[in-house]
Amino acid sequence: MVTAEFAVLMPVIVVVLAAVLAAITCVVDHVRCVDAARAGARAASRGDDPAVVRAIGAGLAPAGARIEVASAGDGAVVVRVSAPDRPVLGVLTDALRPRAEATMPLEPASAVTGG
Repeated sequence: MVTAEFAVLMPVIVVVLAAVLAAITCVVDHVRCVDAARAGARAASRGDDPAVVRAIGAGLAPAGARIEVASAGDGAVVVRVSAPDRPVLGVLTDALRPRAEATMPLEPASAVTGG
């Protein structure tokens, strides 16, 4: 009798475990996106080239992440990082797509050069 209940319950346990592991992966990707956006924004605020900013972000972001560097318009720079799509149990919702954005003011040239 116990074997029948276990056989019915086992697929449910596997699905729940897969969902938990997918959620953990999503959280880790989100944290990596936040770190990449912050580091990229710091580099961009110093006046680094956008290619350098993307390289710094790519080193911290999840593999295949998209990194955008743009001017915020009011003397600031914004860096957006979005991780690639990873469906959870065959379903991808917008809420499960890891992404982050960081905005920092541009540093004055004298502060960057030390003069």
